[in-house]
Amino acid sequence: MVLKHWTWAAPLAGWLAVIASFGAEVPAPVLALALVATVLAAVHHAELIAHRVGEPFGTFVLAIAVTIIELGLIVTLMAAAGEGAATLARDTVFAAVMIILNGLVGLCILIGALRHREQTFQQTGVSASLATLSALTVLTLVLPNFTSSEPGPVYAPSQLGFVAVVSFLLYATFVSVQTVRHRDYFLPSKSLAADPETHAEPPSVKNTLVSSALLIACLVAVVLLAKGLSAPIGNVVSGAGAPRTIVGVIIAALVLLPESVAATRAALANRLQTSLNLGLGSALATIGLTIPAVAALSLMADLPISLGLDAKSIILLFLTLIVATLSLGTGRTTILQGAVHLVIFGVYLFTTIVP
Repeated sequence: MVLKHWTWAAPLAGWLAVIASFGAEVPAPVLALALVATVLAAVHHAELIAHRVGEPFGTFVLAIAVTIIELGLIVTLMAAAGEGAATLARDTVFAAVMIILNGLVGLCILIGALRHREQTFQQTGVSASLATLSALTVLTLVLPNFTSSEPGPVYAPSQLGFVAVVSFLLYATFVSVQTVRHRDYFLPSKSLAADPETHAEPPSVKNTLVSSALLIACLVAVVLLAKGLSAPIGNVVSGAGAPRTIVGVIIAALVLLPESVAATRAALANRLQTSLNLGLGSALATIGLTIPAVAALSLMADLPISLGLDAKSIILLFLTLIVATLSLGTGRTTILQGAVHLVIFGVYLFTTIVP
């Protein structure tokens, strides 16, 4: 299999735009165009790697890669102690969870149902993902509001260190279950075994290694391009009189673009299991890796970190977790579940713009 020219030309164009932005002001439309092309190339390389290593390792690789680069961006901004650094990790993690659980999952279910009417998936794997995600979100984003060792929605240093270790161990246990002990829980159902894409000849080791390097280049370029677009987006948001928190939502959405495109393409191909592995795995990685890392940075550099959500966000988070548990609790999805998740996502976006 020979790599298509555009799959390496797109990340090259993205990096050229990034390098050009260091020495001069690059127009926002140029950055946006380079971002879209780089995202499409990232999806192509991720799908090639996934086909080589098989499920659920392929989706796991993309989720981890995106999360690590997103984490690097958050840690860099926190270390710079910019405005709003104390709540940066919380806002980014919460935005990613809401985008994935409501926006991405709802869209995948909806478009999959429109094309295939009803789709199936392995309920055991999804239930394990939701149970782990519920524990992680409540421990990191809700419980800080109800502890009394420190005033405000923050953990005391000892509490922060304990929760960081517990979060990482819980995520590591989930990864072990997903990839080794109970891998079959996260594989597509047997009814889709005849999918021609599943039986296509896998790429060679050489092409897989090349795609791995290009995937990393694409993901780093996506984050840097998104960071370059943050200022123009911030100016537009400020000009519209919207809250600054909407900037974090937009940047989180840009960073999650590669996974979102890959997940929606899988849903259209009647591979909802792959879509859910991508979405839920990314949400778990975002919390299980980001929170311990920013907690370590906070403890070592003595940076303030506020993790507790406000009352409105807590209600939306609980509603999201309850609805996700119910809608993904039967192993089958229809257009209704997708519509419900998208409505909640719409409410989240609207109340973020109009608090």
